Amino acid sequence: MTAEVIDGVWDRPVPGVDAVSAPYFRACARGELLVQRCPECGHRQHYPRAMCGHCAAEPDWEPVSGLGTVYTYTVIRQMGASPFRDELPYVVAMIELDEGVRMMSNVTGCAPGDVSIGLPVEVYMVMAGPDVAVPFFRPRRS
Repeated sequence: MTAEVIDGVWDRPVPGVDAVSAPYFRACARGELLVQRCPECGHRQHYPRAMCGHCAAEPDWEPVSGLGTVYTYTVIRQMGASPFRDELPYVVAMIELDEGVRMMSNVTGCAPGDVSIGLPVEVYMVMAGPDVAVPFFRPRRS
């Protein structure tokens, strides 16, 4: 699945991109969500790391569907720092991808009160800089 990529004004901190995470952020900029998969033990993981969190082998990249469900979440109602204070309230959630990997992101595209555990979601990307996009999730459209 190729996700929608939105090119707007990014006023949040730009993620720190290094040699390990660069393939992930470049793929997001193309509308592709990647996770790491270990060629030795098969363990999948997210966030990008130089080694498998299970057996310490060097992981490969694997595209995933970008579909998942809300595993848990919280609604942020207080935040003094700009630009986040202008987005209040907003949802920070742990998303369980259909492939079994969990990743933290924001859930947008609905009122915070409409988010619930088990809500089916889909990924979309927001450009944060040249060749850098960040994944967000919204309720599934289909």
